[in-house]
Amino acid sequence: MERTELLELLSPGGLGLLDSLPPYESKGDVLALVAALRKQGHSPELVSAVLTQSRLRRKAAAKFGDFAPSMLFTEAGLEQATRLRVASLHAGRFRDAGLRHVVDLGCGIGGDALALAGLGLTVTAVEADEVTAAIASFNLAPFETAAVVHARAEEVDLGTADAAYLDPARRTAGHTGTTRLTDPNDYSPSLGFAFGLGERMPVGVKLGPGLDRELIPAEAEAQWVSVGGQLTEMGLWFRELARPGIRRSALVLGETGIDELTAAADSPDAEVGELGGFLLEPDAAVIRARLIGDLARSLDARMVSGGIAYLTADEPPHTPFATAFRVLETLPADEKRLKKALRERGIGTLEIKKRGIDIDPATLRQRLALSGPESATIVMTRVAGRHTTLLVERLARP
Repeated sequence: MERTELLELLSPGGLGLLDSLPPYESKGDVLALVAALRKQGHSPELVSAVLTQSRLRRKAAAKFGDFAPSMLFTEAGLEQATRLRVASLHAGRFRDAGLRHVVDLGCGIGGDALALAGLGLTVTAVEADEVTAAIASFNLAPFETAAVVHARAEEVDLGTADAAYLDPARRTAGHTGTTRLTDPNDYSPSLGFAFGLGERMPVGVKLGPGLDRELIPAEAEAQWVSVGGQLTEMGLWFRELARPGIRRSALVLGETGIDELTAAADSPDAEVGELGGFLLEPDAAVIRARLIGDLARSLDARMVSGGIAYLTADEPPHTPFATAFRVLETLPADEKRLKKALRERGIGTLEIKKRGIDIDPATLRQRLALSGPESATIVMTRVAGRHTTLLVERLARP
């Protein structure tokens, strides 16, 4: 969004026009709406701005729920924003540690600051980009305890703050069409700056879940978060924000609840054992936190093969930390014989899961050229070191 578009949007007439837009779905609806708005005398910049915001508000419902229709966004800001459900848990960590004034360094559109202010904490939200800072100011306007500062994170005086929260920009600058940065030294602010703050005061840092684990400071609590089975982030927590005795955590947010697996360190893998009647695929947060061994031991399960993140058990497991499958039968690993076996079973729709085997499921599915009324799931992996194909039935998570 350009500055001129933002200024038109933030005018009373612009916000009123945005809130008055009717629902639209198809390209034809958009073209008709543009023509109608232009006929009413609205500028091209305002029409573009309100239609973009209307689209982003609908998209933002997945992250911000009922708050989305009253917020403003940029494309990049929405993509990088923390889900409000997760941000609320982060905010609770600050509150529970007795920290009352938090500086949100690199607040983006203000999602995390909104959660902090919603718990009654004083929040100074800092944003380097002028347009994004203005949008954060709009989103945080309902909260008397929140203020937005247009500045770089490194320039802010933290003298009155109890704690800091950082979500370093991990994409190139801009509001649309940004690309991911691969070098943590290029983050804004840098990891060095964030970790340096963590040595001086309570600090939380949101990072991508795939960050090189060698970069994680030994004194920090590292928490990987998954929402609805999707791995979304890793949080690092320093000083009072790091819980005693916990350095590894897998936080799993499902449709019906929140569950967490914690440990003082990476857990050693469980022993490899014979394939049982059930196969377990640990949640991605558990895998990234390297708590597969602890999960296996808690379920009386074992590894199917060394270095493979699948577990097996003899009894149906009940856990929020893994997707469970009933093993129906072992199918041929050879592609030609596998194709014949699947066709014999009338399988036309096939889900292919794989781990530890160099195949592309989409390409394999094309080569199998299946047709038939049945659907099925196969798991292609190694069992006791040997390539194996399992026909499985997915079990519902608890």
